Amino acid sequence: MTHYFIKLFFIALLAGALAACSDEAKLQPLTSNTTILAFGDSLTYGTGASRDNTYPAVLEKLIGHKVINAGIPGEVSEKGLARLPGLIEKHRPGLIIICHGANDILRKLDLTKTRDNLQQMISLAKENNSEVVLIAVPEFSLFLSPEPMYQALAEKNQLPVSNDILAEIIANNTLKSDRVHPNAQGYQRLAKDIASLLQRSGATPEQ
Repeated sequence: MTHYFIKLFFIALLAGALAACSDEAKLQPLTSNTTILAFGDSLTYGTGASRDNTYPAVLEKLIGHKVINAGIPGEVSEKGLARLPGLIEKHRPGLIIICHGANDILRKLDLTKTRDNLQQMISLAKENNSEVVLIAVPEFSLFLSPEPMYQALAEKNQLPVSNDILAEIIANNTLKSDRVHPNAQGYQRLAKDIASLLQRSGATPEQ
């Protein structure tokens, strides 16, 4: 009888895992000429590492698609929202990876406004036929947990989201160059996580 219940327990776990996989937001497969726009602040720009060790540069090598680094250090989400339309018009990306809001959090700005700015970025991308992936930024508190608004935005807009990776990297002293920025190893870890997310979402083929 004990073995029977143990078997039921593992079946339930497997069913839950499969359900979680099936519920993950999906993307259209990237075509050979799809351009990806990595949009954000210093975490996208790659502060703390050389240009060829930023997460967009590493991601480009991992997935074989052009990834444009559109990160500006110190930028708040309001300025990012104002900048995004010109980048979309210039590059016509098929996919935009948004990693923004860290400076809003660090400067203790109104996160209701930050969330609204991020939502407008998502809406703008979709209006221009660009799909979206979100990277959640941690709260930079004692426990470095992901700021909940990213998961909420992902669920609302049915987007793939990398919710935990930045929090995990910044919590690990061997993976960061200063208090809030990854080092080369940290950016490589971030790029690998995004590459895996793109595979799971159907944007790139399984290796």
